Amino acid sequence: MKGSTKAGMLKLMEEVRKPSEKGERVRASLLQKQKVVEEIKDLLKSHKAVAIIDLQGVPANQYKKIKAELSRYGVIKVFKNNVFLRAFKELGLEGADELSKYLTGINAFMFTNENPYEISLSLEKAVAPRFAKPGDRAEDDIFVPEGPTGIPPGPMLSVFGKLKIRTQVREGVIWIAKETKVASAGDEITPELSSLLRRLGIKPVMVRLKLKAVWEDGKVYSAEELKVDVDAFKADLLKAVTVGKEVAVEAALPLPDVLPEILVLAYRRAELLAAEAGFVTPETASAVFKAAVAKALALALKVKEKAPDIGIDVQVPVAAPAPASAAPSEEKKEEEEEEKEVSEEEIAEGISSLFG
Repeated sequence: MKGSTKAGMLKLMEEVRKPSEKGERVRASLLQKQKVVEEIKDLLKSHKAVAIIDLQGVPANQYKKIKAELSRYGVIKVFKNNVFLRAFKELGLEGADELSKYLTGINAFMFTNENPYEISLSLEKAVAPRFAKPGDRAEDDIFVPEGPTGIPPGPMLSVFGKLKIRTQVREGVIWIAKETKVASAGDEITPELSSLLRRLGIKPVMVRLKLKAVWEDGKVYSAEELKVDVDAFKADLLKAVTVGKEVAVEAALPLPDVLPEILVLAYRRAELLAAEAGFVTPETASAVFKAAVAKALALALKVKEKAPDIGIDVQVPVAAPAPASAAPSEEKKEEEEEEKEVSEEEIAEGISSLFG
């Protein structure tokens, strides 16, 4: 009787203790969850933006490497989606409903002070290589380098042969005779190639973290909205700089970068104005006489066209092209003499033609 009573008491105490232990575990879980919520709230308070990053299918090793590389831009941590959303709502931040659309699957959260576009570019640039698996697609051309492979001769020789890689056996190992391309960009990686690349220590597949969205000041930006065509942006920027420079030159803004071009343009315009006005100086004489001859010839041609009976004979001089084989110094000399002869001939013929 005593033994059964004691056993019964122990069983009763155990049953009483069980709910108590269960309650303790629940309270501990709630306290832990609240601790995480407070941590997220502190991170949200100390950073102006948070990015949601998809971790589905990302290998742990590559994630750690990319995370270390991106740590200079902010804090990256993995939280449960519902815990993150709870902290977000407790702070009363705008955009919770829009942000919740992206809180599916396994996500990492990047708390940062960078702007959304910089976050997107940073994630695009941050990569970690991994070995290729059968069925992967080559992102770029894949080459195996010349030299020792460390692989002993045997069954692997047939794999090299199947992939059309020239080999030799030296010092008890397989040597690749010449650097060889084993896959082009877009090709599917075969099991044989995957195995060989792993044996050679070549990791041709680049792992990137996929951005889902970025929240900043109540606004949620999708990954598509944050894609930037860097080459197109550079082209637009260069075009804007060129147009801005042209405007600055035209407006004669006294800026160091455009001042030389402004002076050149001003000189040319002054020279043209002097020629138009017939203002002769040692610097403008050539332009003035050329303009006068051109006008005289134009007038003579017009008169000849309207009144052919007057007998005005107008011959427009044509400069003969310089021989291709002429030396640079001879070409320059011939051009100067030709220019001089043309100028004198134009003046003589133009004036004589005007007055018969």
